[in-house]
Amino acid sequence: MQRPRQRVVITGVGLISPLGNQADIVWDRISQGISGVDIIQSFPQPACDALRFGGEARDFTGNINDFGELEKTLKRSVKKGLRLMCREIEMGVAASQLAIQESSISAETNPAERVGTLFGSDYILSPPADLSAGFARCMDENGNFQMEQWGGNGISEVEPLWLLKYLPNMPASHVAIYNDLRGPSNSLTMREASSNCAIAEAVTTIRRGIADAMVAGATGTRIHPLKSVHLALEGNLAVCENPSQACRPFDKNRLGMVLGEGAGAVIVESLDSAQKRSANIWGEVVGYSSSTVANREGKPNYEQAFKNVLAGALENAEMSPQEIGHIHAHGLATEDCDRGEAAAIHSLFAEFATPVVAAKSYMGNLGAGSGMVEIIASLKALENNRLFPILNYETPDPECPIVAADPDQHACGDSFINLNVTPMGQASAIIVKRCG
Repeated sequence: MQRPRQRVVITGVGLISPLGNQADIVWDRISQGISGVDIIQSFPQPACDALRFGGEARDFTGNINDFGELEKTLKRSVKKGLRLMCREIEMGVAASQLAIQESSISAETNPAERVGTLFGSDYILSPPADLSAGFARCMDENGNFQMEQWGGNGISEVEPLWLLKYLPNMPASHVAIYNDLRGPSNSLTMREASSNCAIAEAVTTIRRGIADAMVAGATGTRIHPLKSVHLALEGNLAVCENPSQACRPFDKNRLGMVLGEGAGAVIVESLDSAQKRSANIWGEVVGYSSSTVANREGKPNYEQAFKNVLAGALENAEMSPQEIGHIHAHGLATEDCDRGEAAAIHSLFAEFATPVVAAKSYMGNLGAGSGMVEIIASLKALENNRLFPILNYETPDPECPIVAADPDQHACGDSFINLNVTPMGQASAIIVKRCG
């Protein structure tokens, strides 16, 4: 006989974002229509207008105080470990520590062997400055780099522990070590699809019976000396005089994608475990799906990828489209992605006029961290029983037949589906509903 499927709930949240580093603050600013997109301060103003602005997590300085209230020994360990973290990893660890604190999960409530970590990320790049001294030692008299000199002259100029600052498995490793979490550990590098996939994998880990709880997180950035240039060369970045008006998902006059950075983490836990320790429950994860659709040349088919994950998540959750309260769209604000996503949503939800929200309109694309921050925004919407509008959505695109959320007209509902997709066409979705 088949065992009943283990119910898995969310019992803690933490985030680092362009709108702040606390879920309540982020919710207040979204509710007031405040944008987190502004002139970039982390590197000198470039000649390219598309790189002038972005959603920087300005409230996150990397100081130990950004990691929340830590016990003395833990605080000392994290502070010492900061030298082994680049900014993306710092944000991911901080979001995780905030989620752990908010959930009140600890060695006293759960055995260390029954709590694990699962983290998603982008590809993490080293800034040129980290290697410039080594490169300089390998130049000939004409200024040409000589690879054969690297072993003898260049590598000695590189920090010995340099690589550890950029490995994508390090967020999960740091969080597990600092908090003595000895359960299953895994790392995913699926770019924007990472958040939903991390939660899905954490849920299945718990349902397999090998953990009671998991720290599921994701961190990413598009604000980076190399990544930003790569994106600018692709030509899909917004150019706008007023940064706060730059990100316009599903709007006819959209301008393109906006750079951003951030991280988020949630504690997913079996319902039995959560009830035993009287944990606060944010919602229940009931469905998930992922799908990649691209042609032989690598061109993504966004519409089909989104259709696949919408249908797959609903089937996994054993729910029908009319049971979804709202849709949290990827909302990238590029023409091909928006129209593909809107067509997929329309194909399943048009009959029910399901409202659509898009937090990227307030923050830009945070890379792998986007989905987790967006999930937390929708959890806050459930908590407050109120939706938020798509910022800068003024002129509907006829090719994007969505029902843009209007807080005064549309109910939040008791559930939501979160959507994300990578530039290569890998889409992911999860469904969360109130825990009854």
